Amino acid sequence: MQDVARQQLPNPEPRPVGELRELERIWETPKGWRIVTAVNNTVIGVFYIGIAFLFFLLAGILGLLMRTQLAVSENDFIGQDLYNQMFTVHGTTMMFLFAVPAVEALGVMLLPQMLSARDLPFPRLSAFAVWAYVVGGLVFFSTILYDLAPKGGWFMYPPLTLKEFSPGDNADFWLLGIGFIEISAIAGAIEIVVGTLRTRPPGMSLAKMPIFAWSMLIFASMIMFAFPAVILATMLLEIERAFGWPFFTASLGGDPVLWQHLFWFFGHPEVYIIFLPAAGLVSMIVPTMAQTPLVGYRLIVVALIATGFFSFGLWVHHMFTTGIPALSLAFFSAASMAVAIPSGIQVFSWIATMAAGRERFRINTPSLFILGFLFIFTIGGLTGVMVAMVPFDFQVHDTYFVVAHFHYVLIGGMVFPLFATFYYWAPSVSRNQLSERLGRWVFWLMFAGFNIAFFPMHLTGLLGMPRRVWTYPEELGWDTLNMISTVGSFILAAGVGLFIIDLIRRFRPGPGSKNPWGAGTLEWLPNGNYSTRSIPLVTSREPLWDQPNLAEDVEAGHYYLPGAPTGGRETIVTSPIEAKPQYIIQMPGPGWSQLLAALFTAAFFLLLTVKLVTIAVICGVFAIVFCIVWTWRLDPGPSKGNVDIGGGISLPTYMSGPQSHSWWAMVVLMFVAASLYLAYVFSYLYLWTISPQVWAPAGSPALPPIHWPAAAALLLILGSGLIWIAHRLLPKPGRFSAAVTTLIFLAIVCLVGSIAVETAGHWQSGLSPSQSSYGAMVYMSIVLFGQLVFALVIMGFFVIARHVAGKLDRERRVSFENMALLYHYTTAQSLFGLALIHGFPRLVG
Repeated sequence: MQDVARQQLPNPEPRPVGELRELERIWETPKGWRIVTAVNNTVIGVFYIGIAFLFFLLAGILGLLMRTQLAVSENDFIGQDLYNQMFTVHGTTMMFLFAVPAVEALGVMLLPQMLSARDLPFPRLSAFAVWAYVVGGLVFFSTILYDLAPKGGWFMYPPLTLKEFSPGDNADFWLLGIGFIEISAIAGAIEIVVGTLRTRPPGMSLAKMPIFAWSMLIFASMIMFAFPAVILATMLLEIERAFGWPFFTASLGGDPVLWQHLFWFFGHPEVYIIFLPAAGLVSMIVPTMAQTPLVGYRLIVVALIATGFFSFGLWVHHMFTTGIPALSLAFFSAASMAVAIPSGIQVFSWIATMAAGRERFRINTPSLFILGFLFIFTIGGLTGVMVAMVPFDFQVHDTYFVVAHFHYVLIGGMVFPLFATFYYWAPSVSRNQLSERLGRWVFWLMFAGFNIAFFPMHLTGLLGMPRRVWTYPEELGWDTLNMISTVGSFILAAGVGLFIIDLIRRFRPGPGSKNPWGAGTLEWLPNGNYSTRSIPLVTSREPLWDQPNLAEDVEAGHYYLPGAPTGGRETIVTSPIEAKPQYIIQMPGPGWSQLLAALFTAAFFLLLTVKLVTIAVICGVFAIVFCIVWTWRLDPGPSKGNVDIGGGISLPTYMSGPQSHSWWAMVVLMFVAASLYLAYVFSYLYLWTISPQVWAPAGSPALPPIHWPAAAALLLILGSGLIWIAHRLLPKPGRFSAAVTTLIFLAIVCLVGSIAVETAGHWQSGLSPSQSSYGAMVYMSIVLFGQLVFALVIMGFFVIARHVAGKLDRERRVSFENMALLYHYTTAQSLFGLALIHGFPRLVG
């Protein structure tokens, strides 16, 4: 029977001599200082995780310093101003520079291996996101060293962070730096969504996908919808600080609570953005340690989706004491408790899996961290239900009880699974396993230290100690509990320090061990820089358990795409539901362009922070130039024709339209843009409800005559029509069409003309963006429109240049299709915006 099964392999015969050597040459990692040009996920992923862990250590050092300050009453170890900077940078670094990047890095490193793909579909985008994050993050953190760090907390509430209360550049470093880093995270999310849906191995339908892949897909989708809200918030606050547009100034119709709505619409889903990938990792480790399939796979998938959905209904959970209506309090309190149900489903599934494999369950370092996670996260969940109850929240809001709660949730729900991951997956990327003996010491020091540090904070909070205080009087009786917490924090730090020693001693990047845990998923196949030698046909959720010879057959090249038929880097693109092979994607190799684009983009944002506008603009121009260089060769066209991938399957090497992976990426980007604009619409309507007296009534001179928006709308519709005609007129390969270039140019002119007409109409009416929140929101609509116009102008001229160069025609048209998609989206959003800005005041006036 085994011989018959092996005869059914796509490539049962021995592979040609030299095929593997050629594959290794094509996927070779640059050596020495050129390693910075690498785009392989095996290199980028490890580097990404390493930098995220560095930020964890740096933020942890700040935490130790703060705990030392709070160990005794009336301490003068750290001054108040420096303490405020420290807790702002500590929280910001842990949330923005460690937690989200760490799980995104795990996705970059592990997903291609789990999906048996040669790499994620946009390797240079991953590299760009990583380098932008590294430069921006290090510069932001360094502000603590020269008294430029922000002091408003990681949440940066106005009016404290407005210019009159936070002069200087401290707050601007947070607003521009973190906003820029969030854009980097969105770039990574686009990569993960498209990679998970389109680069799975043949046969791996959604029902057979690893739970971690599911969790990363939901993680990236949540980033798409949550992060734009905080990006808009940072834009509004930075514009108010720089130009005086009163979004948050109450005397001119603004409202500081708007910031809280936008920030926590991102902030509470972020807790689950961090937790869901960690839960996915746990769902991968537990079945391996129990040597039994995961109990309730489908229920866990539903629970992951439900958690992601519910998390967007919880943001007011943080705002119970802001004076919102009682009905809102009841709704958000119920939603805050309801989210515990899908989390409970996952916990009981893990317990059931352990019980099912109790006779085989291994107690080792990864499983110890999983058990510690279950204990700590359960306590965090219980206190979460407590603070979801409005009367209790009124008592403990802004006390150390809340500090204890969110550390139990975040450290228990993310850091402990992350350390389990380090010990579990280290053998796949290191020539040595980490020490089991030291690992147990690491666990017990971290577990004991964490509980000693943070459990007393529940009591400190119940005794009335407020958050964010740098010292306290002796007579309040908080000294003993604070000293216990400080001792515990140093025990926790000792565990992390021992882990670093183990890492230095044992971790050596390179080909890892061959499945030391006996796992059943594809990341444990023999691999190199090219991921797996051949891409297997998947028939179950645990293919290594169900197909005993799979590893040997994959390594021998008996499955799909055993070589490099295009002569370069490539992988198989499959259908999003059933994972049927559709075409071969040709991917770029190492290069400087994405690195330089990231460096100049980071320089642009950072130089704006210190008001060096001219140099910043020059850096921005260089960033655009290197992005163009980077993308110029990413559309190789259909010149390679169809190639044989084995098993008698011949696939095209080029695809356009809805089957193209780049089309999917553009659609994901449009969802991000739509989320950003919906956050703006919410802000516009919210400020109208708060300050209707400053809104323009019908007939007001602040409202331009109707012919202005009508002209802007006609230009938008005309531009979209020109793009549609240009699409129909794309010439055959080898031919040039002057009509196409003319139509694209005229469409660009229509866009620019539309925004010019809209701006002129409001300016003619005498409306100023600084006179009221209404004026600020009207001109903010033009700013958001202008962002899309700016991008489309660059894309439009890029497409024209490609057509002139003979790289755009009826068949080779991906770059045109992406530009057209964004153009039509811009038209739709802008028409809606015109109706809102010009129709809403007339309707309600």
